[in-house]
Amino acid sequence: MHQLGSRTFVFDGDNVRHGLCSDLGFSDEDRVENIRRIGEMTKLFLDAGVISLTAFISPFQKDRERVRSLFSNEDFLEIYCKCTLETCETRDVKGLYKRARTGEIKEFTGISSPYEEPENPELIIETDILSLEDSVKKVLDLLRERRIIRDDQV
Repeated sequence: MHQLGSRTFVFDGDNVRHGLCSDLGFSDEDRVENIRRIGEMTKLFLDAGVISLTAFISPFQKDRERVRSLFSNEDFLEIYCKCTLETCETRDVKGLYKRARTGEIKEFTGISSPYEEPENPELIIETDILSLEDSVKKVLDLLRERRIIRDDQV
């Protein structure tokens, strides 16, 4: 979890898997439960007045729709960080893709388990084309456009 502003937090999938979701693996059922827990946690933060950005691989459309249904339209923005599988594998510092390719990790998204692309995200960021700085700028621009943050909050 990283703090972006005084009332804004970024939750990273790896960090959440070390605590709240440490009992879950990579099976389809565990991925569904992982996203369900994240959605419920984020709803609690929103109810407390905290802006939450979540960075998770959510491979199934129905799970993203379920989480979206917890929020009003203005409180949920789906941002699709689009990237080729090849680029994901070259960026894999933990070696998870390599382990999935050898069969050590079963049901791994993009290798032995499907990834369903978002149908109508509010923003698509092509992270294999854009720089990190340009990608962040697009997210911040969307948050400003929706009046979720102001310039003095970043």
